[in-house]
Amino acid sequence: MADKKDFVIKEEENGIVNIGEEVIAIIAGLAATEVDGVVSLVGNLTNELISKAGGSKLAKGIKVVTNESDKIAVKVAVNISYGYEIPIICQQIQEKVKASVENMTGLDVVSVDVKIASVDVANE
Repeated sequence: MADKKDFVIKEEENGIVNIGEEVIAIIAGLAATEVDGVVSLVGNLTNELISKAGGSKLAKGIKVVTNESDKIAVKVAVNISYGYEIPIICQQIQEKVKASVENMTGLDVVSVDVKIASVDVANE
């Protein structure tokens, strides 16, 4: 997220409401780690650490990409627990991230790409 962008989510006579790209990444990261079977984002960012992590740490697990019409795509890299069905977890991550970002920001999420970076077998 080297070239950070702000998104206008509301314009009224009282003023403009902007949110930063890092806010979208935090929302997406929290949503992804709420899915059952997801251990953490890449970089071992768990749900509890995401909001405290700086943009550089968060960028390892979440990337927000925009096009010219301010529609966004989110790329998520996660570590999952052994024993879960990868296609099902990926679908749940995609649905949860898309819904969370759209509901909280009003922005249009056109895609959520999921990368399974590792499988945690420590608890097996």
